[in-house]
Amino acid sequence: MRFGYFVPQGWRLDLVDIEPTEHWSVMSGLATRADEGDWDSIWVYDHFHTVPEPTAEATHEAWSLVSAYAATTSNVEIGQMCTAMAYRNPAYLAKVAATADLISGGRVQMGIGAGWYEHEWRAYGYGFPSAGERLGRLAEGVDIMRQAWSTGKATLDGKYYTVDGAIASPQPAAGKLPLWIAGGGEKKTLRIAAEHADYTNFDGTPETFAHKSEILQQHCADLGRDFDSIVRSANFNVVVAETEAEVEKQLVALEEDLKRFVSADAAAGMVANVRASQTVGTPEQIVENLSRVKDLGLEYAIFYIPGIAKDTTALDLLESQVLPALR
Repeated sequence: MRFGYFVPQGWRLDLVDIEPTEHWSVMSGLATRADEGDWDSIWVYDHFHTVPEPTAEATHEAWSLVSAYAATTSNVEIGQMCTAMAYRNPAYLAKVAATADLISGGRVQMGIGAGWYEHEWRAYGYGFPSAGERLGRLAEGVDIMRQAWSTGKATLDGKYYTVDGAIASPQPAAGKLPLWIAGGGEKKTLRIAAEHADYTNFDGTPETFAHKSEILQQHCADLGRDFDSIVRSANFNVVVAETEAEVEKQLVALEEDLKRFVSADAAAGMVANVRASQTVGTPEQIVENLSRVKDLGLEYAIFYIPGIAKDTTALDLLESQVLPALR
């Protein structure tokens, strides 16, 4: 298995109580740790407003961070999980991504999806199109980006996007970017993934992972695509400690901390989502849980680890006891 983690950027209220002038120092320090350690990648979210509710707390912009990490790291891959297609014109996004990739020496991973966070869509003036339109924009946008990276130009007279000989020079270091299609929609998203993705990213619980994998495999068969050529990944919330009692203590503390900024119901809901993850428990429990999903075809795990902006004990445990057992 390969492993990455999300560097805190504020979206999940993970930089609160740190002065904004110190945010970059904290973020770059955690990126450097991954770069110098046994991690394959670092990740950011493409969002503008915090969760589980919008607040005035900082949320740093994804592609600005990708370019910054491209310039300040040397080894890890750098991705977003995931860029919302309709937040940026796809021809423009292809150029942004190619520039960041060249800065990094060819390490940028293109995570892309249809987008879902209605509050920030409307607040930023994007409206909130139907799921069908968002998925249509995803499909057309991927087509445009593929053209731009492979040929240096893109032309499409689509339903949602029109580009006419858009020059996309320079191109990425390898002439393309690894394309991660995120989402588990069975009729459209997984079909788009079967057609275009190098990687997929969907739910990591064993039952759902197995089911989505079967759907993806059927789409691949329908399209004549080699199912095994697509790397399947999943994101996991991590709360890890040496004992179950300490894990529970951390979960309670997380909920209490969130309640300083959002409603009690929102905080409880977010922590309930964390609790449901395969990666909440002792290192031994996490290895056991992930091993089951690994046996189902999971090849890449990406961790979100609350609290690492202030305390890196969880990273220590993952690096010393979890990653070596699963590689």
